[in-house]
Amino acid sequence: MTLPKLFQNPFRRWLSRSGGGRPSVLVKQLHERDRRRMMKHFLSLEKSDRLLRFGSALPDELVAQYVQKMDFSRDMIYGVYNSLFKLVGVGHLAFAPKDTSPAKSVVTDKEQVAEFGVSVSKSMRGMGVGSKLFERAAIHCRNNDVDTLYMHCLSSNKTMMHIAKKAGMEIQRDYGEADAYLKLLPPNPSSMLQEAVQEQFAMFDYTFKANARAAFKLWDRLPGRKKKPGPPSPPSSSSQ
Repeated sequence: MTLPKLFQNPFRRWLSRSGGGRPSVLVKQLHERDRRRMMKHFLSLEKSDRLLRFGSALPDELVAQYVQKMDFSRDMIYGVYNSLFKLVGVGHLAFAPKDTSPAKSVVTDKEQVAEFGVSVSKSMRGMGVGSKLFERAAIHCRNNDVDTLYMHCLSSNKTMMHIAKKAGMEIQRDYGEADAYLKLLPPNPSSMLQEAVQEQFAMFDYTFKANARAAFKLWDRLPGRKKKPGPPSPPSSSSQ
C-alpha cells in the first residue's frame, strides 16, 4: 500500500533528496499513546526474531506482558514509523543502578548504567533503522550523565553485533551469548542541541504522518470512492 501523493510528506522528500536519495531514518521518543502500535510491532515479530530480541522465542502472552510493563516514566523508548504510520523499529533504553545492573564487569563512577535492546521489522532490515535507534539512545545517555551503554544478546544476533561493531563497542563473548559495552563522552552544547533537533524533526514527521493517515481514511470513505471488491459470498441454502 502506498499513500497518494497528496498525502505524502514533503519534509521527508526534502530529506531524501538532501541525503543522496536515501530516505532519512527519523527516531522519535515513544509515549503511552504509542503502546498499542508497539504491541502490534512486537507481536508481528517472527519466532526467530523474538529469539534474537529476547533471548527466547516468547509466546504472544509474554510479549504482551513485556509491552504492558514498559515504564515510560523510568525508561526511554524510541521508535521509527514508516510512511504508513506503522511502527517498524523499537529501541528500549533501560536504566539501572550500577550495583544491580547485569553489566557487573563495567567500571564506572556514575550512579547508573543503561541497557539497550532493539527490534526491527523484517521489511526494514538493512535500512539503518537499528543503528539510528542505537545512536539516539547513546546521545540521550551522554546528555544525562550516563557514561556506559550496555547490550546483551545472543552471539548469533548479526544485527546487534553489527550495531556494536559499528559503534566501536567492546564485545565479550561467552557460551553463545555476547555482552557489548560503549563508554560515552561527557555532554557538550553540540550533543545537547543534536538530541533536541533530532526529536523536533521526528515529532514533525510523526505529526504529519498521523494527520495524513487520518485524512486518507476520511478521504477513502467519501461517496463515489471505489471500494476494493471483497471475497465472494457463499451460496445461499436455497440455491443448493
